[in-house]
Amino acid sequence: MGTRFRPQGRVAGLGLDCIGVALLAAAGAGVSVGRVPAYALSGDHAARLAGTLALLGCRRVRRPRPGDLIEYALAPAHRHLAVISETGIIHAHAGLGRVVEGPAPADWPIAACWALPGVR
Repeated sequence: MGTRFRPQGRVAGLGLDCIGVALLAAAGAGVSVGRVPAYALSGDHAARLAGTLALLGCRRVRRPRPGDLIEYALAPAHRHLAVISETGIIHAHAGLGRVVEGPAPADWPIAACWALPGVR
């Protein structure tokens, strides 16, 4: 929490983006993931994101639980990942410039929920 937002960021305390937060959650759950290819913040990467999550062993779930990933479709060409917590979501908030935990915004459309491999 509190780590500054940084596109392509992967280091807690230095800089994270939403993928970095998801990778840290996976590592915290004991899931080893490989290197994620570089990507642009804009552009329609929905299929690539779903394919990468599936390739890493994540599976879509209908009833998400704390520790699962939630994928938001913030705009037609903009996906965002967050980790579901006991009280809301944990995510790299570009507008606030840091990683935060709080309630999930009601107006963010959910595209999919993903369970990490081997977690449940």
